[in-house]
Amino acid sequence: MLTVSRVVHASVLLDFGGARILTDPWLSERRFYYQGEQRSCATAADLPELAGIVISHEHYDHCDLDALAAYPDKSVPFAVAKGIAPRVRAAGFPNVVELDPWESTRLGPVEVIATPASHGVTEITFVLRADGHTVYFGADTRRVDELDEIAQRYSEVDLALLPINGLRIRPLGNRQEVMDATEAAEFTSVLRPRLAVPIHYAFTGGPVGDRLMVKTVRNRPDLYRDATGDLAPDTTVHVLPPGQLLAVEH
Repeated sequence: MLTVSRVVHASVLLDFGGARILTDPWLSERRFYYQGEQRSCATAADLPELAGIVISHEHYDHCDLDALAAYPDKSVPFAVAKGIAPRVRAAGFPNVVELDPWESTRLGPVEVIATPASHGVTEITFVLRADGHTVYFGADTRRVDELDEIAQRYSEVDLALLPINGLRIRPLGNRQEVMDATEAAEFTSVLRPRLAVPIHYAFTGGPVGDRLMVKTVRNRPDLYRDATGDLAPDTTVHVLPPGQLLAVEH
């Protein structure tokens, strides 16, 4: 049995038959970084026992190591993008491996494969496999051609977790850094997962940050659901509020 629940943003708990994996932890807020929804756990100490943690890149809203340091099991293993391991160790977690695209490791019984991404910094996405299930975690990548190889290598994806907020950075000329709802739906038509859950859409920079720093476009989960219905009708989309559990059957 595979279950999935969102903590907040792109932070998700995947439970592969009792082996729980946490993705991209974001457990606090600060100026210009507001989650825009109520996360399902107050602190890292409220997290369940984990088999491992994956981190796609070092941006604060995906790699909140200061808050994660409150997690009590310091032996929990990490799989992270290149360059992040020193920060993980400095937060008190020595068991960490860095991955480039198509490298793999194991977090307990879960096979973790790093897959391509594009986000303006060193980033990876992940395929996670265990208990007869395959999950794709899209972090906050742009929609780039390199993602198509994931579909070529993994023809049976049970669940895709895909970012949809189309984030643009205003000081960089409105450069787009994240796929939007329509681009995520188009990628869904390529990846062909049985189920899909949109992530990375409620974030806000606050009144000042949204005006001066970031802009989101086509970021509503209903837009992704509707576009996926048109472009990938064989995929069922579930919009999950933080804390709501979804079971993925074989």
